[in-house]
Amino acid sequence: MADYKAPLRDMRFVLNEVFEVNKLWAQLPGLADAVDEETALAVLEEAGKVTSKTIAPLSRAADEEGCHWDNGAVRTPAGFIDAYRTYAEGGWVGVGGDPAYGGMGMPKVISAQVEEMVNSSSLAFGLYPMLTAGACLSINAHASEELKEKYLPNMYAGVWAGSMCLTEPHAGTDLGIIRTKAEPQADGSYKVSGTKIFITGGEHDLTENIIHLVLAKLPDAPAGPKGISLFLVPKFMVNADGSLGARNPATCGSIEHKMGIQASATCVMNFDEAVGYIVGEPNKGLAAMFTMMNYERLGVGIQGLASAERSYQNAVEYARDRLQSRSPTGPVAKEKVADPIIVHPDVRRMLLTMKALNEGGRAFSTYVAMQLDTAKYSEEATTRKCAEDLVALLTPVAKAFLTDLGLETTVHGQQIFGGHGYIREWGQEQLVRDVRITQIYEGTNGIQALDLMGRKVVGSGGALYTLFADEIRHFTASAGEELGEFVKPLNAALDSLDELTAWVLDRAKSNPNEIGAASVEYLQAFGYTAYAYMWALMARTALAKQGEEDFYASKLGTARFYFARLLPRIHSLSASVKAGSESLYLLDAEQF
Repeated sequence: MADYKAPLRDMRFVLNEVFEVNKLWAQLPGLADAVDEETALAVLEEAGKVTSKTIAPLSRAADEEGCHWDNGAVRTPAGFIDAYRTYAEGGWVGVGGDPAYGGMGMPKVISAQVEEMVNSSSLAFGLYPMLTAGACLSINAHASEELKEKYLPNMYAGVWAGSMCLTEPHAGTDLGIIRTKAEPQADGSYKVSGTKIFITGGEHDLTENIIHLVLAKLPDAPAGPKGISLFLVPKFMVNADGSLGARNPATCGSIEHKMGIQASATCVMNFDEAVGYIVGEPNKGLAAMFTMMNYERLGVGIQGLASAERSYQNAVEYARDRLQSRSPTGPVAKEKVADPIIVHPDVRRMLLTMKALNEGGRAFSTYVAMQLDTAKYSEEATTRKCAEDLVALLTPVAKAFLTDLGLETTVHGQQIFGGHGYIREWGQEQLVRDVRITQIYEGTNGIQALDLMGRKVVGSGGALYTLFADEIRHFTASAGEELGEFVKPLNAALDSLDELTAWVLDRAKSNPNEIGAASVEYLQAFGYTAYAYMWALMARTALAKQGEEDFYASKLGTARFYFARLLPRIHSLSASVKAGSESLYLLDAEQF
């Protein structure tokens, strides 16, 4: 496996040249004094060092060793404790955390790049700080001041970790039917009882305490999702002076034996009248948890991108070195017995597909992160509302599209290695196994597509879609003639998506099955169109600077490949949507 190198040059290009984030920060009072281009660069460079030098070298061996469960205790693979300590001491767990409680206070556009780097270095390792950061978001947004002061500083510091406890053996997506109960106590605390499954980082040896955020129902709670409350349940009780007290009866019954991410402890957690504290208002727990989940869904999308980036780096190095056959146009490496496989059209197709999807994904995830920053920090109500609406629309796309393409791209990387890609020592099959979970995390990609199509597009009567489409049309209308080769196909793709959106909106009025039938292919068509917008933005910057650096020529060549070979996928996707829902219901259940 090639040594991981953080793609800092491309990150700087997206942040500083394409989106000019320093101009955005200057307009947001909460960020104007917290970060500038120089600070952001220093943060990214240091993150690149710790992820590439400290974490990435552990990935292969950690996958082989996995986690170990022994009578409720979980031991992570060799090297993880020291690496986590180094990561935490650098402030990386709290990179986006509230400075009032010890966080670094970086905007999401910066923490998103850090997330990519840590997950490229080891997806299994990156899950531990990711869950902690997400738990901190919900605590900071919804918990009492007392809870925030008591728990956030040590969580941001990486001394304590966090987990998110939602799923139960009988309740996955349908959280309204959870059975975990919370009984109120005279001292204001609650006794939480129930079993949760698939809990990432529910138990481990990386930190001295783990703070669980647990969804449960109060005794008098209304049925369904409106009866869910959120509770903070520590592994160890915390005394008034901040020291650790008795062990809370929140224990790990087992760890899952999984397809991938072997170094991540995926736990069955049993809460047996564990002491907990309510976060936010009673019966409003799902809304409090969604504060975390919007960020986590983008974060999971970035996990897909991160795995794809690692696969690309491995594959391109291998393709430059591996000798096999001669170029179709004649020998290239005449002094060698064969040419490197990078000369072959199909290998180039796969490498360019990987490169185009990765760089498009990095720009898109950064764009969504910018909307999160604007929604959080803007003092202009109209600006904030626009950003919030874009976040609502684009979050399911970011989660599902980035992870679907993450699997496609890691498989391309494995394929470039040929037989070696199927052998564990080369690392490519690990990336395929690891990235597969990202399509399931935080709501399966089918659920994300249904959210986009049903709640966001149809549910808004097309208004949220129009908001994004209008932004793209404003860009294309103001683009110069030199961008014609990119603007023309972008406009055509948007016209096609407009038509597709109108078709579903119309058909859904008379047949509710059309929403679910269209959703997956619609999200994919939406994603490819959104990436075309990102690539047109990047091409505009690269055209203005071509000749200055080979980087820009590479960027333009990749943009042309995207428009020529990948964007046309929207046509088959559109045809599938317009085939309607009828063929899905031609068989009775017994006929499957």
